[in-house]
Amino acid sequence: MPEIPDLEVFSHNLNKKLRGKTIKKLRVPETKKLKMSATTLRKQLQGQTIAAIYRSGKALFFACKDGTVLSLHLMLRGKLEWFEKKNQHKYTVLEFLFDDDTGLALTDVHRQATPALNPEAKQAPDALSKQVNTSFLKRLLQQSDKPVKTVLTDQGTIRGLGNAYTDEILYHARIAPMSTSNKIPEEKVKQLARSIKTVLKNAQKQIRKMDPDTIGGELRDFMAVHNRRKTKSPGGATIKRITLNSRKTYYTSEQKLYK
Repeated sequence: MPEIPDLEVFSHNLNKKLRGKTIKKLRVPETKKLKMSATTLRKQLQGQTIAAIYRSGKALFFACKDGTVLSLHLMLRGKLEWFEKKNQHKYTVLEFLFDDDTGLALTDVHRQATPALNPEAKQAPDALSKQVNTSFLKRLLQQSDKPVKTVLTDQGTIRGLGNAYTDEILYHARIAPMSTSNKIPEEKVKQLARSIKTVLKNAQKQIRKMDPDTIGGELRDFMAVHNRRKTKSPGGATIKRITLNSRKTYYTSEQKLYK
C-alpha cells in the first residue's frame, strides 16, 4: 500500500501535470466502493477545473476551482496511470479524460480503491503536521498499554502511518515495535517525534531520486529494515520478522524493548 512518502511524491507530480486542466469526461466502470451514484459523481466533476492536488493521511485529494473535492484512497493495490486519448489499462475504477485529451486512470485489480466526494475532515492529525510532536506523542502513548506500533498505525489517532514506514520509524528511534506504549521513557518519545519527520522526509527524497516522475507503485529498496531482500540492518544486526496484530513486522536487536 502506498504510504505518506509515496503519496507526497505522487501529489507533487500530479500537480505538475494536471493543475489548471478541465475534466472533459469522467467514466466510472467500477462502482463497488462508491457511496454515491456514478451519475452523481460525473455530474459533480465533469467540466470542473483542477485547482490543486494534495495528500492528507493515506489519501489523495483533487480540489476543483468551485470547491468540490474528490478524494482517492488507493488501498492495497490501487494505482494511478497516465494515458493518451484512449484508456487501455485493465481493472479501471475511475477514468479522467481532460480537455487536452490526456487522461488519468485509477486502476485496482482488487477493486478496493475508494473514491469519495467532498469527504468530511478527519479529527486525527496527519503524521507530518506540526501537531504530531513530543507533547502529542507523550499524551497519546501514556494513555495506552498496547504495543507502540499498534498505536502509531491507528488512523483514528494519527493519520498516514502505515505498516512499512512505522517499522522504519521505530528502527530509527531504536524502539522495539512490540514495546508497551506507556512504558516508553520521555527521552525516547522525543526521539520518536524526530524520527517520524526524519524518516518520512528522507524517504520522499529517495523516491524522487529513484523515480522522479512516479505517480504509482511503491519503492522500498532503500528501506533499512522493512525490506524482504535484506537480512542485516545498516548497523549489521539480523533483521527479525514477526506478525504483530496481523501485520508483518520487521525489527532488530538494536531496538530496545520497553515493558
